[in-house]
Amino acid sequence: MDATWLHFTETSFIQSFIEGTAVFFGLWSVWLAKKNRVGLYPTGLVNTLLYVYLLAQWQLWGDMLINAYYVVMGVYGWYHWSKNKTAEAELPITRMNATDVKKSIGLALFALVFVLAVYYIFNTFTHWIAALDTGVTVLFFVGMWLMTQRKIENWLFWIAGDLISVPMYWYKGYPITAAQYLLFTIIAIYGYKAWKTAYYNNPAR
Repeated sequence: MDATWLHFTETSFIQSFIEGTAVFFGLWSVWLAKKNRVGLYPTGLVNTLLYVYLLAQWQLWGDMLINAYYVVMGVYGWYHWSKNKTAEAELPITRMNATDVKKSIGLALFALVFVLAVYYIFNTFTHWIAALDTGVTVLFFVGMWLMTQRKIENWLFWIAGDLISVPMYWYKGYPITAAQYLLFTIIAIYGYKAWKTAYYNNPAR
């Protein structure tokens, strides 16, 4: 409770407004992802860019660099989903295959090394919350890449990471962001169901 109160008393009005705006665009992005709409990427970019700024202000350097990665992947995903539209051949929703599993494992290992390096550089791996944050980041790294490939399983990584992020950000003293991840979890569950339905209803699969 003390951390929550401090967030509202020590955070400027402008930062609170930016955080609220970031949450709005984040929720909008996840909702569009549930609907399998390419618009999830531009709205998601607004969310992540605002969080890059906020996290820098809060001096959460590891989280800031991670969100910078999301910006890059957001641009890539936007391009990857849109590039075939002129050919009327939209990137289909599919399931992971053996190659995807291998790439996901490789990306997870890269994410693990990357995050640990960030913590080492900023000398902030001094609390158990850092270990939890590292695990969440690995989940989100893989989930983001799988989403750019329109793989159904991306939602499972988002759900797991979102669930862990709720108490983690609350503990860090950012209740608005914690509430965002709670709503992300709910939407992601529906997104997983919606993508599965779309996959099984696709006669070309």
